[in-house]
Formats: sequence, C-alpha cells, structure tokens
Amino acid sequence: MDYTKTIRAAAAQISPVLFSCDGTTEKVLETIAQAAQSGVKLIVFPETFIPYYPYFSFVQPPVLMGKEHMRLYEEAVVVPGPVTDAVSRAARSYGMVVVLGVNEREAGSLYNTQLIFDADGSLVLKRRKITPTYHERMVWGQGDGAGLRVVETAAGRVGALACWEHYNPLARYALMTQNEQIHCGQFPGSMVGQIFGDQMEVTMRHHALESGCFVVNATGWLTPEQKQQISRDETMHRVLSGGCYTAIISPEGVPLTEPITEGEGLAIADLDFSLITKRKRMMDSVGHYARPDLLRLRVNAEPWSVVEPVPQSVQPTERAAEEQSSGHRALGDQADDSRLPPTGLGLPAV
Repeated sequence: MDYTKTIRAAAAQISPVLFSCDGTTEKVLETIAQAAQSGVKLIVFPETFIPYYPYFSFVQPPVLMGKEHMRLYEEAVVVPGPVTDAVSRAARSYGMVVVLGVNEREAGSLYNTQLIFDADGSLVLKRRKITPTYHERMVWGQGDGAGLRVVETAAGRVGALACWEHYNPLARYALMTQNEQIHCGQFPGSMVGQIFGDQMEVTMRHHALESGCFVVNATGWLTPEQKQQISRDETMHRVLSGGCYTAIISPEGVPLTEPITEGEGLAIADLDFSLITKRKRMMDSVGHYARPDLLRLRVNAEPWSVVEPVPQSVQPTERAAEEQSSGHRALGDQADDSRLPPTGLGLPAV
C-alpha cells in the first residue's frame, strides 16, 4: 500500500432526474466529465442515485405506494447492463474511480446497491445494503456479508457503506480490518431536516478518526419542484428538506472542504495519504490499539443463495450420514463459541 501519494477526490451533491433512469444516468456522466476538468481521480455519488432514491416510501403509507414502487421497478438498474456499461466507459475515458449508488433490480427484487468502478472501467465491487432502514424495508431486499469488502483501486484501498449502515459499528469495523484508505459514504439527502445533516457530520467525522482513513461522503438534493412531484401535500415538504452533508474528511476528523448542505455542487479536496500514517501512529484500531485476546469480529462473508446444490455423487444414505455429522460439528462449534468473550465481539477473521 502506498502512503506517500496524493489524489484528488470529489463528492457530488446533485439532483436526480426523477422517474427517469436515462435522465439521471446522463446527469452522472456529465458530472464525471465536469469533475475530470478539475483533475478529480475519485468521485462519489449519493445513495441509490440512479434512477432516484425512493422518497415516496417515506411520505406515503404502504397501501398507497404501489404505483410508485412499480415505477421504480421499471426504471431500476440491471447489473451488468446499459447503465453500468455507460459509467464504465466514462470511468475508463477519464481514468477515474467512480462510486455510484443505484436501485438494482434482480428478477423480482430491488436492492440498495453500491457500485465501485476502477479507473480502467472495471466493476470491482457490487455490494448491497445489508439492512434497509425503516420505510426502506418495503422497497429493498437485504444484502449479505460478501459485500463487506475493501477493494484495491487506482485511487487506493476503497470501501463503502450506505446511510445508516454507519450505525452498525461491526460493519464499519469489518472494513477497517481491511485497511481502508478511503471510505465512501452515501446518503439520500433532502430528508428529515437539519438534525439529519448534523448527525451525519458526527458519524462521518467519527469514522474518519476511528478508522484513520479519508471519508468522502455524498448526499442527494431535491429542488422545490421535485418535492412537489413526490408529494402534493405541502406538509410533507418539510420532511423532504435538509439532511444534506456532502463533504470530505481527513483521517484526523477535519473537513478538507466547506461541506455542501444546500443546492448542487462538488466538494473537491486533495487526499494526502501520509495523513493516514500520521493518525495511525497514534491510534490504529485494528493494529497496535486492538486487543484480539479480548475482542474479535466474526464475519460471514459468504454470498446468500436460496439454493444449496447437493453433489450428484452423494447417495441418500451418505447424505443422511453427512447431515448427522454436520449437526454434531455445529454443536461443537457452539461449544467453542461459548469460550469467546461475553461481549460476542471479535477482531480479525475477514
């Protein structure tokens, strides 16, 4: 890992083109080109930005949101597909790492998905939000531990979490153990009010300090006209406002740019990787400051599947014996687990 380089990063706070996958994708491509003119080598877009965050689920009761839910299905992103092809070409053309949030459709389900494209255009990570929050559970399925990975890119070692995943300290720690150099946060923005933006600032600055990495955080923005499109009930517009904090934070928890809390814009800053070592010299949460003899993290990094094929060579009698044996092993595993610290926490097994 190179801790001597400096790269230029950007966090984008922009509005989607509501109800249009093609329109929002075009806006993403335009923003990538704009950032490239400023020498940006890594850019982060807001949560599920393509085609748009499902704001409707926050202001409509479930019995009324069927029409909007179906429209989101129709505009959702298939991976791989035309959207990922277009973003891949842009990343390769500008030599830029792109971190993009999309509503992903796989067959009959939608997911809150984060995509990381390397500077050569390759898609190096597709991960799904592990637990959709509150109203989001009516919209998206759950992700799995296979996405809790830090990937090596032209910009450095990059990890990502979406919104309130940052309130799951073990998810953050799973990335920290993999020596994250740049953490990419994505939030919807334009929700809940100023208190949401204030909480976001605390959360992002804390992760930078605790992990000793840079944090590049992007939130979305709704115009007054878009709030009217989402809900004609003007009493709902108050909860579709505020909650924006697009910023870049140093490993010492210091904002490197003036945070963007209103309107559209790019937060751009140079990331000096020597600051990572400067911070970790004092406190390395997964190194000299860790106590794996007391606290450890156990991660299930296997992707989920509804099917577990049984090898054709296994005969029914052999299968029964194997299942009985695995049951004994599971009991043995539980006995071993009982010797872990009573907190149930733990450190490195990722």
